[in-house]
Amino acid sequence: MLISMTTEPELQRGVGEPDGFRRLWTPHRMAYIQGENKPTGPAPDDGCPFCSIPSLSDEDGLVIARGSSVFAVLNLYPYNGGHLMVVPYRHVADYTDLDEAETVELADFTKRAMTALRAASGAHGFNIGMNQGAAAGAGIAAHLHQHVVPRWGGDTNFMPVVGHTKVLPQLLADTRKMLAEVWPQG
Repeated sequence: MLISMTTEPELQRGVGEPDGFRRLWTPHRMAYIQGENKPTGPAPDDGCPFCSIPSLSDEDGLVIARGSSVFAVLNLYPYNGGHLMVVPYRHVADYTDLDEAETVELADFTKRAMTALRAASGAHGFNIGMNQGAAAGAGIAAHLHQHVVPRWGGDTNFMPVVGHTKVLPQLLADTRKMLAEVWPQG
């Protein structure tokens, strides 16, 4: 049920003076905002999460699939449910630094990601891309990663625009399991 914005302010403990806003708390986003788990430098041993994820179990690392040169992993701070990344095992920063085998497998895994997301969630479209360098918006600029973000008609609503909040309908562990089960074999 929608609440009218003209209702009296509602007392919400711990948020200061009552006002007309209802708040949807997303405290997990503070880790991203504060840079938690970000590398301390450009080298692989500077805390790069993409270098440490392959040593974890698929469940603990949120790994969907592993190839020879790349792996697919869920984004800890997704734009949409099912937002995943294709990441080379080798710690390289720039797309032009990939060798031929890495480039081919990265493209193949991107296609598999699209196939799996369509099968698992009926995605209508995708945003696919890489942010190269911190100036271009790369959160972890020292280790290349390609985003595959599923999209659906009407998936952008007032929450991100007005509330600066993305509502995700599924836990990451459940999303990982669902996508791993439908990941196309090569």
